[in-house]
Amino acid sequence: MESVKMDSMASPQLLRHWTRVCMLAVWVCVSTAGCRSTQPMKAVAVQQTPIAVSAAVAAAAGKTGPTATGGAAVGAVDAADSATESRRHDDEMFLADSPFRLTSAELPVETAQTLPAAAAEAAEAKVDAVSIEELKPPGGNIDPKLPNRDDAEADSADENLPMPRLLPPPLRAGDADAGLGLPLDQVVASVQSFFPLLEVAYLERDRTAGDQIAAWGEFDTKLKARTENQSLGFYENYQHGGGVYQPLYNGADVYASYRIGRGVFEPWYLERQTNEGGELKTGFNVPLLRDHDIDRRRAELWRATYDRQLAEPAIRQEVIGTIRDATLFYWEWVAAGQQYQIGKAALELAQRRNQQIQRRVEEGDLGEPDLADNRRAIIQRQGKLIDLERKLIQSAVKLSLFLRDENAMPLTPTENELAEFPPILPYDISQLEDDINYAVRNRPELVSMDLMIRRVRVDLAEAFNETKPVLDAFSNVSQDLGEPTSNKRDKSELELEIGMEFELPVQRRKGFGKMRSARAKIGQIEAKRQFTVEKISTEVQNAAAALDAAYARVEAITDAVEISEELAQIERRKFELGESDLLAVFLREQIAIEAASELMVAKLDYFIARADYTAALAYEFPVLFTPPSPPTVPAP
Repeated sequence: MESVKMDSMASPQLLRHWTRVCMLAVWVCVSTAGCRSTQPMKAVAVQQTPIAVSAAVAAAAGKTGPTATGGAAVGAVDAADSATESRRHDDEMFLADSPFRLTSAELPVETAQTLPAAAAEAAEAKVDAVSIEELKPPGGNIDPKLPNRDDAEADSADENLPMPRLLPPPLRAGDADAGLGLPLDQVVASVQSFFPLLEVAYLERDRTAGDQIAAWGEFDTKLKARTENQSLGFYENYQHGGGVYQPLYNGADVYASYRIGRGVFEPWYLERQTNEGGELKTGFNVPLLRDHDIDRRRAELWRATYDRQLAEPAIRQEVIGTIRDATLFYWEWVAAGQQYQIGKAALELAQRRNQQIQRRVEEGDLGEPDLADNRRAIIQRQGKLIDLERKLIQSAVKLSLFLRDENAMPLTPTENELAEFPPILPYDISQLEDDINYAVRNRPELVSMDLMIRRVRVDLAEAFNETKPVLDAFSNVSQDLGEPTSNKRDKSELELEIGMEFELPVQRRKGFGKMRSARAKIGQIEAKRQFTVEKISTEVQNAAAALDAAYARVEAITDAVEISEELAQIERRKFELGESDLLAVFLREQIAIEAASELMVAKLDYFIARADYTAALAYEFPVLFTPPSPPTVPAP
């Protein structure tokens, strides 16, 4: 790698002149950064007082010779081929658009609140070729914790967004829905407190918080110590030292150290020797271009903070999905219990009728075949009841995965805890549009994608930082203590060192490539976000359609159940009066049993649709629909 290096020693009276010359050289290099070269250039300027500056002036003027300390190699740069020039031109076209600025308002919440205002302002990373409007997620910012000016206006417009007409959380489906028996809110509370997979999700907070703390570790104060002893040989010497190193949030570094060097040193290493009391030294290094607005340490911290924030919607999504699954298993258990009660009632009805038929057979009113036929019906219904009991036990066992005791152990509900389906209420289809807007505003998937876009913006800002030239200013002050170790007393004076360092990879392909990659990632996330919005809208519409259809089906089957039960009752009465036979009674009862069973299936479908509706709207608890309020009649 070709480089240009300039070492200088200046007296105080030439400091201002030297600084102007150096800055002029830097400006010329930055202005002509488009020159074709296959190697990066590096220039280092060091100024130390109180010694002469002639060598640095000569080097800055492009001269070479014995007056230049260390020498300077300046060579002509060969022209790159046309393909390289074309690629460089394409890369630089990424910087042709309006600037994008990662403002302090867009920083992660924990970072913006923890750091001083000046540090937050220093963290603004200006990135060309991308504007805020291009990178904003569609529909504005949904996460209220990360607003910018445009997003705040969008949020203020969303404040008037009507919420679905739902009961508040204290009236969840437990006390009102289930009546007597195991309430649904007890299952939900058990899920939120003891479900193992949710415990895994909750621990994601600790994991990401640990990563964030580790990222803050880049700004830890570091204590350093070193000892180096040359105890054998002609030059016998001992060196000991230690210091404190502190990285600052604005990209600068400050340090303070103490060292002592005693013994006989090689003539070419006399700078290692100190006065009798050692040497105190303090200094700093400040980036002026690259690493000024953003650097690796701050980028890692911001990414870790966004990762910590990403854990919250991920946890919420897991909670919503798990509660939906628990709700489905709960209603399946309730439906299995209702089916079991229907089968049990049918068996008891056949058993009571068997006594009546046997009495009538003894009286000669009916024959033995009628009694045998009723016994066949009893056996058939006993077999059906056994199968229904099996389904009830299996559904209870499945529900025990979500219902747990205070020790987080699975708790299987008993038959005595069986609940009933609550009243079926219609879905107001007029609120569908409001529900869709509410879901889009609150679904955790969209919150995650908005945070992911902001996280990739950090990558974009860091990539643009790599396209800037390195221009660092540094300075240190040192003072030896105690008696001098040489007659020249060359270490007794206070020494001040001021310098600047410049470096520029001419093609800057690394930064341009990372910028292109970051923009592509942002485009991918935005495309996925748009599809997710459409998918959420579809899910809400499907849930609403299922609710509406399930309600209509329940209403229709309820009428059929009432008619079937009435006809079965009439047929039984006719059989008791001798106006009908047992076969007609069995037929009417079977139709009534099937209708009642079908009604339970329809109710199960309704509550499954309601659970899907709850999850589609990102609710973390079961939803109750408020009954329609009666129309108000104005007072006369």
